[in-house]
Amino acid sequence: MESDLIALVVDDDEDQNVIFSAALEQAGYVVKPARNGMEARKLLAECLPTLVILDLHMPGVSGDVILKEIRTDDRLKNIRVIIATSDAAFVASLQFSAELVLLKPIGFSQLSQLARRFAQKPD
Repeated sequence: MESDLIALVVDDDEDQNVIFSAALEQAGYVVKPARNGMEARKLLAECLPTLVILDLHMPGVSGDVILKEIRTDDRLKNIRVIIATSDAAFVASLQFSAELVLLKPIGFSQLSQLARRFAQKPD
C-alpha cells in the first residue's frame, strides 16, 4: 500500500469511529477522524483524502450536506465516498452521489477489504 493514502472517518458515534478507523488503518490508510460535520469541513480544508467514510445523521452539519459540499467543490469532487448509515430510507436519494452505501452494522473485515479496493486514487 502507498503511505500517502488518507481516509477521513466522519461519524459521531465514538465506537463506530474507532472501529472504522482501525479497519482503515489495517488497509494501509492514515486516518483522520471527525466526530461531526464541522470537524469534517475543517479536515477537508486541510487535506485531500483518498477516501471518506461518512455517516449521515450527525449534530451540527449532517452527512448529506458534507457529501453535497464534496461533490460540488472542484478540489474535492473526485474523492471516493462511502456512506455508512443505519437509515436505509434516507440513502435512496444519495446513493448515486457516493461510490458505495453500507448499512450499519458494518463489519471490521468488510470495511477493511472495501477500503483496500479504493486504495487507488481516482484520476
